Amino acid sequence: MPRVLLIEDDPSVREGVELGLRRRGHEVRTAPTGEAGLAALGEFRPDLLLLDLMLPGMNGVQVCRRVREDSQLPIIMLTARGDDFDVVVGLEAGADDYIVKPARTEVIEARIRAVLRRIEDPGAGRSAVEVHGELTIDRAGLTVARAGERIALAPSEMKLLLHLSAAPEQVFSRQQLLEHVWEHSYHGDARLVDACVRRLRNKIEDVPGEPRYIQTLRGFGYRFGPL
Repeated sequence: MPRVLLIEDDPSVREGVELGLRRRGHEVRTAPTGEAGLAALGEFRPDLLLLDLMLPGMNGVQVCRRVREDSQLPIIMLTARGDDFDVVVGLEAGADDYIVKPARTEVIEARIRAVLRRIEDPGAGRSAVEVHGELTIDRAGLTVARAGERIALAPSEMKLLLHLSAAPEQVFSRQQLLEHVWEHSYHGDARLVDACVRRLRNKIEDVPGEPRYIQTLRGFGYRFGPL
């Protein structure tokens, strides 16, 4: 079972989530502050980080940015308000998903499994290595390079790129992408998609504001197709 690091300052929430995940077989390490959580990362080596947004001192957004400086560890943010402006900032900082508290253990478990699920190649039958202009996508090795230089992608970014590039020129709505990439079958939050697209563009596009690879069709969604 995946090893989970939980950074949460509320003792009742921390203990409840830890107990629920341990009962489901996870090895869990907890930390009450961002600083303590960052210190535990190297020692515990988790498979996933559950990160509270509103932490004392170093907040969740700052922790997320620190982690993303040298790691693509899957990150799910915990927030008390789904409409919080900081949710968008957290997603922009590199979080793969978020959960609104309070949340049942089965909901947290489902999100963990969705983020950690093996990236299945949606382009069955396609070449394992594809070259799109300066962008090279190795579907078998799950690596991406631009002009020969390897690019580190978070799990949600990799899944999104694989899904879009498997069907060049096909337009996908935000809801379709939520269902296929994040596995949110309900009417999900389009902010997840938009934030991930912006992060991905910042990594693979020469000029993110004038994208060649991931194009926006206003009112419809996104498509992949190098210009």
